[in-house]
Amino acid sequence: MQSKKYILSFLIAMFCVVSVLSQSKEQKQVLIGDEYFKKGEFGKALLVYKKLYEAKPYSYNYIYKMIDTHQQLEQYDEARLILEKRIEKTRIPIFLVEIGYNYQLMDSVAKAQEFYKEAINSIDLKPTNVYGVGQRFEKHSLLPQAVESYKKAKELMPDKDFSIQLARIYGDLGEVKNMFESYLGYIAYKPNTLNNIKRNLSQFISENKDNEDNKSLRVLLLKRIQTNPEPHWYELLSWLYVQEKQYNKSFIQEKALYKRNPESLDRIIDLAITARDDRDVDTAKNIFNYIIETAQNIDVLLLAHQSILEMDTENADKKTLDKINSRYLELFETYGKKELTLSLQLAYGQFLAFSFNQPKEASDFLKKSYKLDISPYQEALVKLKLADILVLQEKFNEALIFYTQIKTNLKNSTIAQEAAFKIAKTSYYKGDFDWAESQLKVLKASTSQLIANDALDLKLLISDNKYDDTTQTALKYYAKADLLAFQNETADAIKLLDKVLTEHNGESITDQTLFTQAKLFEKQNQFEKAAANYKKIIADYREDIFIDDAYYYLAELYVNQLAKPEEAKELYEKIIFNHEDSIYFVEARKKFRMLRGDTIN
Repeated sequence: MQSKKYILSFLIAMFCVVSVLSQSKEQKQVLIGDEYFKKGEFGKALLVYKKLYEAKPYSYNYIYKMIDTHQQLEQYDEARLILEKRIEKTRIPIFLVEIGYNYQLMDSVAKAQEFYKEAINSIDLKPTNVYGVGQRFEKHSLLPQAVESYKKAKELMPDKDFSIQLARIYGDLGEVKNMFESYLGYIAYKPNTLNNIKRNLSQFISENKDNEDNKSLRVLLLKRIQTNPEPHWYELLSWLYVQEKQYNKSFIQEKALYKRNPESLDRIIDLAITARDDRDVDTAKNIFNYIIETAQNIDVLLLAHQSILEMDTENADKKTLDKINSRYLELFETYGKKELTLSLQLAYGQFLAFSFNQPKEASDFLKKSYKLDISPYQEALVKLKLADILVLQEKFNEALIFYTQIKTNLKNSTIAQEAAFKIAKTSYYKGDFDWAESQLKVLKASTSQLIANDALDLKLLISDNKYDDTTQTALKYYAKADLLAFQNETADAIKLLDKVLTEHNGESITDQTLFTQAKLFEKQNQFEKAAANYKKIIADYREDIFIDDAYYYLAELYVNQLAKPEEAKELYEKIIFNHEDSIYFVEARKKFRMLRGDTIN
C-alpha cells in the first residue's frame, strides 16, 4: 500500500514537470511569434501562431492572433474561414464582432453591420455578454457600437455600472459633455474613486474659467448639488475652481463641506496655502481669518496667524511694519515663547532681521529660542535662521560656525545638506570661489533635488566665470550683487549688476547678469526694464543656457503684466518647437494652447 502511494506521488510529480516544461515551451513560442508581429514580419509570425493554434484550436488567444496576422497580411478570406468555422459550432457573440470587423475590412459594410447588430442583440438574451462584446468593439475602435452595447446592458442590469467604459469612449469620440456625465455617474456609483476621476477630468479642463469644457462641467456639478447635495459634488466643484484659480469660489464650497462634517479643517488649510502660494493674497487672508474664527487646535491657530503676518509683511510700509511687530508680540503674550510657538519665533526672527531692519534684536531673540527644551532638529532650524541673519550682517565667519554645527550634528539629513549649501554660498559671498566650488561639487549629488539643483547652478556660475580674468572682478561684483539682493537691497543690487554689464560687457557672465537683473526689476515692478533684459538675452545670447528662461519669463510678463498675449503666444511656441528639453516645456505648451483657445486634453 505504501509503495502504491509513492508510485502515485511520483507519477503526479512527473506529470507536473512535463506540464511545466510543455507550458514553458509554449510560452517561448508565443513570445517568438509576438516579436515577429511587433517587427512587422507577419509571415513568420503566422507560421508560429498556426502551430500554436493547431495544438489548441479552442484557445481564444491564438484565434485572435491568427486573425490579426491574416488581417495584417490582407488575407481577409483566410481570417473569415477561421471565424466561420467557430461560428458554425456556436455563435459566440465576440466572434460575431470579429467576423463583422473582418467584413468591414473587406469593404462589405452592410454585411459587417448585420453581425454587429446580432452581437449587440445577444446582450438582450444574456446581458453579461456585454463584457466581451463591448471590449471587442472598443478594441477595433467601433465606438458607436460599444456605446450602444454598454447602454443596453445598463438598462438590463441596473445594479451594474458601465459609466467608466462609456466615459472613456465618449472621450475618444470627443463628446466631452457626455464623457463628463459618465464620469459623474461613476462617482455617484463609487464615490471613493473621486481622486482617480479628477486625474482623468484634468486632461479636459484648463485654467480658463470661460473654456467651454470648464463651463460644461461646472453646470453639471451645480445641477448635481441642487438635486443630490452629496459631499463629493461639493468637493469636485471646489477642485474645479482651484484648477481655474478661483480660490474664493472654492472656499465657498469648502465651507459648505465643513459645515456638513466639521471634523477637520485640513482641506480649508490646504486651500489657504494654495491661494497664498499662487499670490491670491486677499482670498488667502480671508480663509486664514475663517480658520482663526473656527479652529480649536492651537497649532492650526498659530499657523493661520503666522501666515497672515507673513503676507502682511510683503510690501508693508513703516506704519504697517510697526503694527505687525506689535501683533507678533501680542501673540507671544497669548501663547508664550516655548516649543509650541517655535515656528512663530522663527518667523518673528525673519521679520525683525529682513523686514524691520533689526538684525541684532533678531539674533538676540533667536538665541533664547534654541535654549528652549526642543529637539536637535528644531535647534538646527533656529541655528539655520540665526546663521542667515549673520550673513545678512556680513558676519560670515560666525555664520559659518552655526552652519557647520548643523552639518556635523545632523549628518546626511536634508537640513544638514541645506547647511552645507549655505556654507558654500557664504564662501561665494566672501569671494572665496575655489572653496565654494569644492563644496558644491559634493552637493551636486544631494538627496534633496532642490539643493542639488541649486548647488549645480552655483557651481556652474563659478566655474564658467572665474577664469575670465585673473582678478575675478566681474564674478566678485556679481556675488556682491547677489548678497545685496539677499539683504533686500534690491536697488543697490541692480546698480552693481549695471556695473558688471558696463565694465565686463561680452564676458561669459553677461547673460546671467541680464537674467538676474531682470528678476530684480520684476521684484520692483519695473516690468518694461525686465522685458528689455529678456529681449537682450534673446537677441544676443540665443545659443546660451538662459535662452529658454528668457523666452518663458518674457512671455509671462506679456501675459500677466504688459497685456501682450499674442507676443506671449509666439514665445511659448518657440519653447515648444525649439526647446523640447526645457523645464518650461510642459507649462509653455499648456499656456500656448490656452492663449490659442484650444480644448486642453
